[in-house]
Amino acid sequence: MTRTLILTRHAKSSWDSPTLSDHDRPLNRRGRKSAPAIAAWLRESGWLPDEVLSSSSARTRETWDLMGLPAEKLSFLRTLYHADPEDMLAELTGATEQSVLMLGHNPGIAGFASLLVKRPPDHARFYDYPTCATTVLRFEIESWADLKWRSGDVLGFAIPRELLE
Repeated sequence: MTRTLILTRHAKSSWDSPTLSDHDRPLNRRGRKSAPAIAAWLRESGWLPDEVLSSSSARTRETWDLMGLPAEKLSFLRTLYHADPEDMLAELTGATEQSVLMLGHNPGIAGFASLLVKRPPDHARFYDYPTCATTVLRFEIESWADLKWRSGDVLGFAIPRELLE
């Protein structure tokens, strides 16, 4: 059986309000354009999630809302707020649906993506994973609990800036 993982970093956030905590920062204007662009790319490619595991931050919630994608299950988890790759793997192994979108933060999501791929995509921005960057991976596993490092085949990688040009 195959499983699909979509790894998306939150869209560009605003630093306009210095009194807000990092967890509560919203998206800026560029971020509000980027999230729908990535969603359109996913939709056009036929990569839609059945389940979403997202950080609980305001900017990941807003990114998800602006993506406007359907999902049978949606979880906003404090454990994914600035999670490291091992914590992200732990959350993912509990997922139950065939196609999962994880929405998180750097440096964790970039590290997670680089640890999961057999071969990285031929893209200069993969390792720094700019805001709203998205990688789609396929795994030949029965369950998310079977997931191993360096086992994912990259189906696609995109950054909003290139989609909006």
